[in-house]
Amino acid sequence: MISRFYCPMPLQAGCTVTLPPEAAHHALRVLRLRSGDELLVFDGQGGEYSGRVTETAPLFRLRLTDWHDIEREASLALTLVQALPSGDKMDWVVQKAVELGVKAIQPLHAKRSVVRLSGERAEKRRSHWQQVAIAACEQSGRNRVPEIAPVFDLPHYLAQPPGENETRLLLSPQAELRLADLPRPVGAVTLLIGPEGGFAEEEEATALAVGFRAVRMGPRVLRTETAGLAALAALLAMYGDF
Repeated sequence: MISRFYCPMPLQAGCTVTLPPEAAHHALRVLRLRSGDELLVFDGQGGEYSGRVTETAPLFRLRLTDWHDIEREASLALTLVQALPSGDKMDWVVQKAVELGVKAIQPLHAKRSVVRLSGERAEKRRSHWQQVAIAACEQSGRNRVPEIAPVFDLPHYLAQPPGENETRLLLSPQAELRLADLPRPVGAVTLLIGPEGGFAEEEEATALAVGFRAVRMGPRVLRTETAGLAALAALLAMYGDF
């Protein structure tokens, strides 16, 4: 399989570009690419370019040959709104959600969230998760990078108006409605996932009051890092491109 790299710079067939330092290190030290090797690069705006390595030191440079109008985005526009889990579970959630085809990820603080981030620490984590998303795009063949939004408190997020024809779903093991009972979405879909221990009762009530519908994923209680990914996969199987 040809290696793929994200290059957030203007790209054009026939030009020579320099890989960003982190990507260059991975190409040289991990993948052991050498002059003459072929690779693919994308700038996140859609499509990808074929390229060939022209030099590896002091800079890792490649000459772009052809542009390929290839899109691998999911046919269902999905946003995952994830209450922050403990430890490094958010890395896993971001990586797998991007592989599945999510369009955007919104991290949240909820009342029962174990992890609390603010200020510089919150921005560093958001930047880290964005890099996780980029790596997942490189691996999975996606040519558009999902945005990892800044961390919001749940009330701040719920105060935002919904998008046009947006389907807003709250996963809750107490819900009577099953995910499979939903009508086919006509617009984007947003999934709201609680932290360990779930959302507080008043949080769920507020979410329902602003247009979210509570749904369940079968009779079993799923962990926070499992619930959103399972729901994404189920929605793509029912209404997307799986």
